[in-house]
Parts: sequence; C-alpha cells; structure tokens
Amino acid sequence: MEIIAILLDAAFAYLGAGIGAGIAAIGAGMGIGRIGGSALESMARQPEAIGDIRASMIVAAALVEGAAFFGIIVCLLIVLMK
Repeated sequence: MEIIAILLDAAFAYLGAGIGAGIAAIGAGMGIGRIGGSALESMARQPEAIGDIRASMIVAAALVEGAAFFGIIVCLLIVLMK
C-alpha cells in the first residue's frame, strides 16, 4: 500500500507541473496577444507616437515572457526534484 502512495505522489507532482507549465504558456500567449492588439489600436489612433508605443509594447511583452518563463522553470524544477 505504501508503494502505491509513493507512486501517486510522484504522479500528482508530474500532473501538477504539466498543468502549471501549460497554464503559464497559455497566459503568456494571451497577455502578449492583448498587448499587441492594444498597441496596434493605439498606433492607429495616434500615428505620431508609434516609436513610444512600440518601445512600451516590447518592454511589456518582455515582462510577460519573463513571468511565463519563471512559471515554466518552477514547474520543471518540481518535476526534476521529485
């Protein structure tokens, strides 16, 4: 009975890590899509501010990607430490 508990514990850790990595990737994709859409809309409304908007969009997208990579790395560490 103890071996089943150990195997289930490892299986749930892998399952949780996989779901967490997937949610992090989906969230990053949605966030970057929303940033890009909003940036294009604001560039269409104010063409003279394209440079500033583009720079702000790149910084915001990099921050979203960094958060997503952090989440994926944490999930991978959970799998590899188990």
